Amino acid sequence: MKTTLTGAIFATMLAIPAWGDGFYTVDVDADFEDVVFNVEMAITNQGLVIDDVSYVGQMLERTKEDVGGEKDLFVDARIFSFCSASLSREVMEAKLRNIQFCPYNVYVYQSAEEGAPVVVGYREFNEPTMRSINYLLQQIVAEAAGD
Repeated sequence: MKTTLTGAIFATMLAIPAWGDGFYTVDVDADFEDVVFNVEMAITNQGLVIDDVSYVGQMLERTKEDVGGEKDLFVDARIFSFCSASLSREVMEAKLRNIQFCPYNVYVYQSAEEGAPVVVGYREFNEPTMRSINYLLQQIVAEAAGD
């Protein structure tokens, strides 16, 4: 029994792309714009509407000299913000202060380093009542990454 449980735990750990510091990310070997399109489709396939797209990479490039930046950080980087009425109601009925987590975000970036993969991910919520949101975000990231 103990061997089976240990094996199951290790198999689960290997199936998780990257966990650490509350972030879930997947490296994707694809064109940045293709991954962006996949993220948009993954969000809308869940019946959700993208409320905002933050063009973080473009902003950092545009303001690099103004703030004394010396190196390029990203080829591009974007954050997609959206909400789910049903899941937001569920998590806020469980705990009103979960309002602080809405809207939810999925990010896509590609480092300026030569040959860097495109990364898609989200910040994981440690609040136990936010499990359904973590699951939704994980589904979106997996679909966007082609998993």
